[in-house]
Amino acid sequence: MMLPVQVDFGRTAQDYGRYRAGFPSSMFDRLATFGIGRPGQDIVDVGTGTGTVARSFAVLGCRVIGVDPSPELLDQARRLDVEAGASVDYRVGTAEATGLPDASVDVLSAGQCWHWFDRQAAEREARRVLRPGGAVVICHFDWVPLPGNLVEATESLIVEYNPSWTVACGPDMYSQWTIDAAAGFLDIETFSYVEGVPYSHEAWRGRIRASSGVAASLSAELVEQFDVRHGALLAERFPSEPLVVPHRVWVLIARDLSARSSSPAWTRWEPRA
Repeated sequence: MMLPVQVDFGRTAQDYGRYRAGFPSSMFDRLATFGIGRPGQDIVDVGTGTGTVARSFAVLGCRVIGVDPSPELLDQARRLDVEAGASVDYRVGTAEATGLPDASVDVLSAGQCWHWFDRQAAEREARRVLRPGGAVVICHFDWVPLPGNLVEATESLIVEYNPSWTVACGPDMYSQWTIDAAAGFLDIETFSYVEGVPYSHEAWRGRIRASSGVAASLSAELVEQFDVRHGALLAERFPSEPLVVPHRVWVLIARDLSARSSSPAWTRWEPRA
């Protein structure tokens, strides 16, 4: 098999925008109990991709900037915003260098992307752009492989075509993100739960093409070969539709409380003019 090239999600922007499920509304409901996503908050979503996190915050009434190095993904984000009636200010940039002023946002969010960053540099940038008492939100929405299930079979096929692919999800990763946060912040909270996501065969094939192990890193020829094999696997082993795929929602909220008052701003939020 051909070794994968460097991961570039811009190569699979159309599948990414069409088939990758966004974070569920249940996650934002739970974030609200932590004072995250209230109307009037200023939020920067780094590694925004097609804007799934940024758009959800915007719909809730937040002022949101979405930052990503891929113009192709940002084009998809703008298209999806129009469909959703959302307004996000998208900018080309990185988590390590957002281009935002010091102390300019209340929340910095990173959805499904912290593992792609220079994490120490991203943490420094977060501390720079956050206002006193601001929060970093690192969130993941990862499919869950179980013995004999659809995810396990799909991952095995990906590895056959892309032996160097490293599965990013899992408890070890979540533990590392907590360690990262502990190095720069004083107050850390996490929550997680599992939620099923329905997919048609077409949608699951598109979702997998849009993963780091397939169209974002393999040649077009290998992607086509993989997709044919994947379709045959679904037809043979998982013929019923919809396919309900278990996903783990995992969220870390970290705040720098060193400058907080006795009555923290996030407990008495008032929109800024």
